Parts: sequence; C-alpha cells; structure tokens
Amino acid sequence: MSDAQTTIPSWDSTRSRLCQAEPGFYELEPGGALALQLGKEGWMLELTPDGRMICQTGMDMDDIKSLLSDGTPEDLGTDELAKQAKYYLQPAVSKVRKTLLGAGFEETTEMTDEYVAITFHKMVDFEKLDDVQRTVRWCQEQFTSRT
Repeated sequence: MSDAQTTIPSWDSTRSRLCQAEPGFYELEPGGALALQLGKEGWMLELTPDGRMICQTGMDMDDIKSLLSDGTPEDLGTDELAKQAKYYLQPAVSKVRKTLLGAGFEETTEMTDEYVAITFHKMVDFEKLDDVQRTVRWCQEQFTSRT
C-alpha cells in the first residue's frame, strides 16, 4: 500500500526542481507561484501551486489613464479604461493567440481597479515534471521568436 503523500510531489520540491531547470523563475510571494518573463512585450509565464500554467500580459490602470489623459485631469470610468487597455494590448495578444489556443490554453480577460490582464491558461501535471519543463521551454520559444 502506498501513501499518496509519497507519490505526489510537494509544491516545495516541484518549485525547487523548476527553479533548477530554469534559473529565470522567481517567486511572486514566498512559497507561492513562480513567474518567468517571456520576451520583450511584457508577457509573463506563471506556474501556480494548484497546477495552472498562465501566460499573461496586462496594463496598469494608472498607465492607461496617463496615456489617455495626455496631461489633463480627465476622469474616465473603469469600463472605458479597461476597453482602452484591451485595445492597447491587442497587437501583442494577436501575435500569440492562435498558437496558444491551439496548444490547449484558454483565453480570459481579468480586470480590477488596478489593472487589466489578458491571460491564457491551462492545467499542467506536476507529476510529469519533464512535460511541464518542455511546455515552459515551448512557451519561451513562442515569445522570443515573436518579439
């Protein structure tokens, strides 16, 4: 009889192995998700302890306000700001959308009062760490070849 704890790798050991394989990973918070910069257009890859792989790009709402106000104290609503952020992000997203969707990622848009992000996400199996590492390398190639 085998104990499930001995067969499923812990996030700590998985995180450690991923960081050894890809030194560019950094922690977003201690013990939490790992992040890796992708290319030059602000894309980031994130691996979460619950097994999600996320490729995302986004804009800070304050940056959007600065772009749109052109120095005037114009007060735009959050929805209008988000619409403009998505407009600014579209060129970068359109370069990789078909490829990521074809690789099994799902696209979503996240919006808060602080930022707008376009994310592509899918589940990965940390028990198959070699597959996860191959997918990380594949993602890196997709973004470095397009920037």
